Amino acid sequence: MAGVNPPLAAARFLVRMARLGRLDSVLTPDHLVSVFPKAVWDSDFTPQAKTLPSPDAQFDFAPLLAHLAGGAGGVQLGVGVTDPHRRHPVLLAQTFLTLAHMTKTPPILGIGSGEKENLDPYGFTWDRPVSRLEEALQVLRACFDAKGPINFSGKYYRIDQGPMDLTVPADRKPQIWIGAHGPRMLELTGRYADGWYPWEALTPDEYQSKLEVVRAAARAAGRDPGAIVPAHMIAMITARTREGIQRQLRAPAVRYLGLMAPAAIWARCGAKHPFGEHYRGLIEMMPHRLSKQEVLDAIAEVPEEVLHEWLVIGTPAEILTRLRAQADAGLRHAIVFPSSALVSNADAAFGYGVVPWLAAKMRGKAYSSRS
Repeated sequence: MAGVNPPLAAARFLVRMARLGRLDSVLTPDHLVSVFPKAVWDSDFTPQAKTLPSPDAQFDFAPLLAHLAGGAGGVQLGVGVTDPHRRHPVLLAQTFLTLAHMTKTPPILGIGSGEKENLDPYGFTWDRPVSRLEEALQVLRACFDAKGPINFSGKYYRIDQGPMDLTVPADRKPQIWIGAHGPRMLELTGRYADGWYPWEALTPDEYQSKLEVVRAAARAAGRDPGAIVPAHMIAMITARTREGIQRQLRAPAVRYLGLMAPAAIWARCGAKHPFGEHYRGLIEMMPHRLSKQEVLDAIAEVPEEVLHEWLVIGTPAEILTRLRAQADAGLRHAIVFPSSALVSNADAAFGYGVVPWLAAKMRGKAYSSRS
């Protein structure tokens, strides 16, 4: 994934590396607030603080992707993911149809039901998020398939003879990927999406089970289930040796990642999440409202077992084995994020170097998993 923090040259560099490494896609997040708390953002937390004074300095994904398009070549660009609360689906459709004129491959419109940190502080409504998303998906499909003015009458969106005459070549039509985990979201993925993009950790059995829900919903809607790309965001901690991995797992920024896991993951490990037994993880986290002491106290409670449940951890060979198991469960497009980059510049260089190696190995074994 490409970052959305300054400097801009960093995002350009990652896209260039993706081309050289023969990777298939680069996605950016869409945040107003960072997932990392500003209260602890210093060089003791992560070396990234030396070049980025505030983690909350976030580029808007749309002009960023447009800027990157000129140098992307055949690499797919996209957002993973935005939401329909801050961005009206008609405007999202216009953005991605515009982007498709700048890219050589279909841009990816990743969308989900939203996260509290990006909505509550700015007064965006987050009521009945899945119902709102469902209407937004219907509007997006109408915009992408429009053959005349659009009419839509729903609870959240109304369109009265609205033109959407911006067209693109058929081979560059934007793809809709949905960040889905729960049953209703998985059903929406099967009914409306071109790709399934879960970001929570899933075992191969869990992945296969959820993917079948997506495919069953596609079949019920009269769609080809095989046309939906099974993707997955992989947060990776890797090093050459076990000692190097253990050093990274002790780093505060890596331990903080365990706080993004929902309480159910902690309970699976026999632990209680410091943010409460009903805490749903990243979607309700408010990092900018946490004090430094609150963060440090919570980090101290993160068991290593939670990190192993939540992240993909191992040597490059072990990571490859994990990805192949996921591919056997149906995965075809892995979006690998080297979380090791949070620890040191050397760990970042090694982690990013592992990604094209993994892609090449997966291709070599006749898997079509991508990064």
